[in-house]
Amino acid sequence: MSLPSPDQVNELIRTRRSVFVPQFEAGKVIPDDIIWQLLENASYAPTHKRTEPWRFTVFTGAGLQQLADFQADLYQRTAGPKFNEGKHEKLRELPLRCSHVIALGLHRDPSLPEIEEVEAVACAVQNLALSAHAYGLGGFWSSGGITYTEEAKAFFGLGPADKLLGFFNLGYVRVPAPAGKRSPVQDKVRWVA
Repeated sequence: MSLPSPDQVNELIRTRRSVFVPQFEAGKVIPDDIIWQLLENASYAPTHKRTEPWRFTVFTGAGLQQLADFQADLYQRTAGPKFNEGKHEKLRELPLRCSHVIALGLHRDPSLPEIEEVEAVACAVQNLALSAHAYGLGGFWSSGGITYTEEAKAFFGLGPADKLLGFFNLGYVRVPAPAGKRSPVQDKVRWVA
């Protein structure tokens, strides 16, 4: 087995960017075998006690309409006085402009602190994001909309103790994201020798 060089890994990590729905190529669909590979890579994330808490629900084709209708209707029912028509329309329209949307669930194992399970799912999502980038795809993790709405869980096959942690939206890149900026790592490190 030939491993990528450190320079290749550095480049992959440093050039990965969130690519948003308006930057996707409309109507161009990612082959399902690539989506399966992204999910396989995601499942190799670190996980304490090998609980593998991530649960993915993949929407594509007609499934995107089901997701759009569900989230827009749920938002309308639960938003109360905070209801915003613009947000409602985005929930109904944006999924339809993606190739695939992957709902990111956490199946809770009560033997571990919840934060460890959240961290494991986050690592899986990072694997997903890096894999998408390696395939030349665009994507981003969204935690808006109905993400933290308790009533949403059942639609995604999640139980009462589980969590919906957002959505990973995928598409082919039409408009690349600008280069990223980070402050010097030295500003965020305390080195003890």
